[in-house]
Amino acid sequence: MMARGSTTTRSESDAAESLIGRGARIRGRVHGDGSLRVEGSVEGDIRLAGDLEIEDGASVTGDVEATSVVVAGQLTGDVASRGPVTIRATAQYAGNVGGSEVILEEGAAFAGRIEAEFDLPPELSERTGGRGQGPRR
Repeated sequence: MMARGSTTTRSESDAAESLIGRGARIRGRVHGDGSLRVEGSVEGDIRLAGDLEIEDGASVTGDVEATSVVVAGQLTGDVASRGPVTIRATAQYAGNVGGSEVILEEGAAFAGRIEAEFDLPPELSERTGGRGQGPRR
């Protein structure tokens, strides 16, 4: 029974992730409810309910929307993520990034704007407020 349960779990997770393999080229929009790992090439927008991973050696040209995004290859386009965005050291990325958290590893080639929601540490908030930058009375 234990083996059957783990096989079922593995099948469900495999079904939730799709793969665009090395050498594959997709032109057009990609939409899906699960996660996607790109090892090949995509020319078009990608919109996922799950996670997106662009592997080292892969390329995507288009805007991306996903729960979380990891870029290790080439990406040209804007990213809108509901969760974290990780730009690996091997990445070549040109576009704007929006996510709950943005991680930019040392060595990554990045050209664009980062928009992330964050709270200033208390010591910075106090300094800014002390300089009269709050609302005028």
